[in-house]
Amino acid sequence: MDRWDTSLSGFYTYPFRFLNLYSEIKDGSSWVHDKKKEKWKLSSSSWNNTLFLFVVIVFSVLPVISAGRNSDGVIVTQSDFQALKAIKHELIDFRGILKSWNDTGLGACAGGWLGIKCVNGEVIAIQLPWKGLGGRISEKIGQLQALRKLSLHDNVIAGPVPTSLSFLPNLRGVYLFNNRLSGSIPPSIGRSPLLQTLDLSNNQLSGTISPSLASSTRLYRLNLSYNALSGSIPVSFTQSPSLTFLALEHNNLSGSIPDTWGNVVVNKPYQLQYLTLDHNLLSGKIPVSISKLSMLEEINLSHNHINGTIPDELGSLLRLTVLDLSNNTINGTIPASFSNLSALSTLDLKSNLLDSQIPDTMYRMRNMSVLDLSNNKFIGHIPATIGNISRLTSLDLSGNNFSGEIPDSLVSLANLTSLDVSYNNLSGIVPSLLSRKFNSSAFVGNLELCGYSPSTPCASPPPQTVPSPVSGVVKPHRHRKLSTKDVILIASGALLVVLLLLCCMLLCCLIRKKANSRAKNGGKAGGLATTTGRGAKSVPAVGGAEVESGEAGGKLVHFDGPFVFAADDLLCATAEIMGKSTYGTAYKATLEDGNQVAVKRLREKITKGQKEFEAEVAELGKIRHPNILALRAYYLGPKGEKLLVYDYMSNGSLSSFLHARGPETTIDWPTRMRIAIDVGLSKLMTTAGNTNVIATAGTLGYRAPELSKIKNASTKTDVYSLGVIILELLTGKSPSEATDGLDLPQWVASIVKEEWTNEVFDVELMRDAPNIGDELLNTLKLALHCVDPTPTARPEAPQVLQKLEEIKPEMMLAATSSGDDGTTVQEKSDE
Repeated sequence: MDRWDTSLSGFYTYPFRFLNLYSEIKDGSSWVHDKKKEKWKLSSSSWNNTLFLFVVIVFSVLPVISAGRNSDGVIVTQSDFQALKAIKHELIDFRGILKSWNDTGLGACAGGWLGIKCVNGEVIAIQLPWKGLGGRISEKIGQLQALRKLSLHDNVIAGPVPTSLSFLPNLRGVYLFNNRLSGSIPPSIGRSPLLQTLDLSNNQLSGTISPSLASSTRLYRLNLSYNALSGSIPVSFTQSPSLTFLALEHNNLSGSIPDTWGNVVVNKPYQLQYLTLDHNLLSGKIPVSISKLSMLEEINLSHNHINGTIPDELGSLLRLTVLDLSNNTINGTIPASFSNLSALSTLDLKSNLLDSQIPDTMYRMRNMSVLDLSNNKFIGHIPATIGNISRLTSLDLSGNNFSGEIPDSLVSLANLTSLDVSYNNLSGIVPSLLSRKFNSSAFVGNLELCGYSPSTPCASPPPQTVPSPVSGVVKPHRHRKLSTKDVILIASGALLVVLLLLCCMLLCCLIRKKANSRAKNGGKAGGLATTTGRGAKSVPAVGGAEVESGEAGGKLVHFDGPFVFAADDLLCATAEIMGKSTYGTAYKATLEDGNQVAVKRLREKITKGQKEFEAEVAELGKIRHPNILALRAYYLGPKGEKLLVYDYMSNGSLSSFLHARGPETTIDWPTRMRIAIDVGLSKLMTTAGNTNVIATAGTLGYRAPELSKIKNASTKTDVYSLGVIILELLTGKSPSEATDGLDLPQWVASIVKEEWTNEVFDVELMRDAPNIGDELLNTLKLALHCVDPTPTARPEAPQVLQKLEEIKPEMMLAATSSGDDGTTVQEKSDE
């Protein structure tokens, strides 16, 4: 057998050369040995038939040898080679990336041909996304009988979707989104028995959708959005037990939404999690049968012609996180059952015909972050219970018929960054904290509302009038001389009034002092510390900082900054809580001159002693980098209080900036590359304090796996946390929320392992993928390197920086030269 392998090695490696040799022999050439010239000639009459038989035998066993020699194949089969040649011929290679696809076929299945993967000499995957390819996809692709995955997304390929794809029995994934494909979708493609994903979104496809597209019993992801498809939604889509993602938005679909969801009896619940039908021409009512889809997490029916009322049964969808029914003609009111939707984070009902009052029970929707009820016909008062939805970041009630006053409870919404109650019938005084936090456009159009701008002052209360005598009889004045007793009584009364005034003044001072002391335990407004430094003096400090000490023993140390303030200014500033963390409480402080700073009050029991604290914080005060929030000052109180003063960034915390922003806000790729990281606070903590920080990092998803054993942070654990943040920026997912039972690094690794890498990235980034595709992939590789389970395999921080500079050099240069670009956000520890 070894001898057989050796004798055939030349033919196996170079079969096309052997074919050429055979053709020369068959043409009648003869070789005869000439000893003088050392050449061989052969008589055609004696060898022709023998060699022909030999060739037939050799080529009949070649596939067997190929299969046994290497699991990845060494030479592509003849059928697949011809199919690949035809595919290359019909594609337009603008960038020359298909140069490796040579005419001999050598290396096609050995890693030499770009984007080709094989098993046993047969092509199982064609992966050429973001390569600028044009032309069309050849129907010869149907000859690749072993093909499992076709990924040509984010190119400029035109022409129809090949009908021959339906001939591929092993086809599992078709990724042709973001191209210029036209024509109708071949109905037979859905009959591929193993098909799991069909993504043809963002093309120019037209015609109707065939019911057979949902024929595959394994299809779990179908995305036909952003095309020009017409007709109705096939009923078969409502009865697929395997479908988890159905996206048909931005088409020309019409008719009513089928009311047959989940009607077929199956042994397990329907898996549909995402249903997006927005921006179509759909009409009729919201089907009640949608409530049978117990796994639903997102429903978007916005921008259609849907009418009728909202079914009360939707309140049973306990996994629902996003419900968007905006821009329709829905009437009635919000069902009371919606108070059961405790997981709902976004409820968008704007631009409908909803009336009546808002249910008081909406406060039970604890996870709500975006509530938009604008441009409807709601009446009555704004429920004060809305102030109990603590995670609310955006509230829009504009363009309705709400009356009464704005509830004071809205002031307690610490995370609220967007408020609009304009153009209603509201009256009374706008709570002062709301008027300072939001501009006048949030309150205009309410004729009886006042106090939200200088042009809308509130009227003074009318003066008290003395009642007139009951009768019209005027008593004559009688004058008499004051006695000694009268003088004593008058003097005593005047003295009593003076004493009362002094007591009131003293009481006010005590109340103010007590309010300042309560700031460290929470509160919506007040001072930042219990003691102020009266009669402060400025004295020189080490390292170029400026130290201000007070008679009461407090010390304020300034580093360089845009403005300087005294200890009294800081301690008496109006403060609003932005968030709490293991480190302490973060406040937005407004000084008397109107300037705003971010102040972090550290927990006193977990910080280091004063001497060690000052040494560490002095080093932190020297750090100046455009992507790191600058420490401007710190304050040491006489009772151990420790305050850190930073520039105030209006965009809020990094977590809310990424995950709690409104749907109208997008974060592009350059912005994500500029976002700042936490820095340095662990140096100020005791060992016990850092243990708490590590535990908190674990619950938030940033803790390296080895910390559960060694309990000591290191540069490698920091790099792991940095890798998680990079994954957070790439995926748009919060690391604190498990996906399919896996944490964020595990989930990303599993998706990449299954070769569905494009599903990792945030959909906002995928819209610009043709321009940033390589940057996304390289950044993903770097992030996975940072979160490697083995600490020694992770890169060092300088290596991470160097790699980021290689991925986006112009961005790093711009950040270094221009400084803060307005996208910086507060630190993650503000959560």
